[in-house]
Amino acid sequence: MCCTLPLNAVAGGIESVYTDLALERCRTIEVEEDPMPRSLQRCPGIAGYTLHVADEDLRQTVTVISPNGKKHPLDLWQVITTAFSSLGDKAEWRIIREKGRIIPVALIVRVNANEDPENPNRVRSYLAVAKLTQQSICVTDKIAPGATANQEARNAADASAHKPCMQASPP
Repeated sequence: MCCTLPLNAVAGGIESVYTDLALERCRTIEVEEDPMPRSLQRCPGIAGYTLHVADEDLRQTVTVISPNGKKHPLDLWQVITTAFSSLGDKAEWRIIREKGRIIPVALIVRVNANEDPENPNRVRSYLAVAKLTQQSICVTDKIAPGATANQEARNAADASAHKPCMQASPP
């Protein structure tokens, strides 16, 4: 299920479309219990894209599957945080409409990280921004929590096409 929300303030006609990452909206395609519990879910996407959500060692990440079937791991558990993490329930796709077609240009995913070993219930919520171009699909920005984080993520997503890919965070 997805819905469209036009953003009038954004130049260039870029809009947001949301799809579900919640476990109950995705289909489990792999489960392994030994040696460590892990699972893989296929979640809905748009315009021929799908998302795979991997859950391993109390960390989650996303792999973008492009319309041609190629897998593009975002490695959120290394690029955004190496701490225990979970994903938000929605993926925000930044899109343009061209000649009746939806063209995704970026993806925004919330990553909830437990980075304080002294207080494991304290969660820091980042927004991971990934560009979706024919040349590359990768994370370009990590938006820290804050009152304007959602708009910052959208601005970063809308300008992501020519940004370099982020590298893994140091442990």
